[in-house]
Amino acid sequence: MQQISINTPALLFPAITLMMLAYTNRFLALATLIRNLHGKYKQIHEDREIIKAQIANLNRRLVLVKQMQAMGIISFFFCVLSMMFFYFDNTSWAFSIFGLSMLSLMISLALSLNEIFISTKALEIELKDMLEDK
Repeated sequence: MQQISINTPALLFPAITLMMLAYTNRFLALATLIRNLHGKYKQIHEDREIIKAQIANLNRRLVLVKQMQAMGIISFFFCVLSMMFFYFDNTSWAFSIFGLSMLSLMISLALSLNEIFISTKALEIELKDMLEDK
């Protein structure tokens, strides 16, 4: 088995922190879009189908961002827990917990990729609407 130390999980700290910052920025962008759409929805009556499609898309993205953030936090938690087991010289638990940290991080990244694909659908809805107006 390859040797790792307390420093190995510590290497994930900056990556996870930056990832969480990116997820928070996505969440803030979604919140702004939702607030803007809510204002449009209250004012405009003729384009409600397009707005409803966008709202459904944003709702799904919001769920994904929440799941991404949760898995990122779980990854961070397991990373710290792994370091604690290394500190107490319990390497078998440290390896296992570090593996869970990596798995959580991978799930978070997969959710992020899915959210990116869904976010492009929102742009396609806007483009389709503009192309139909020609």
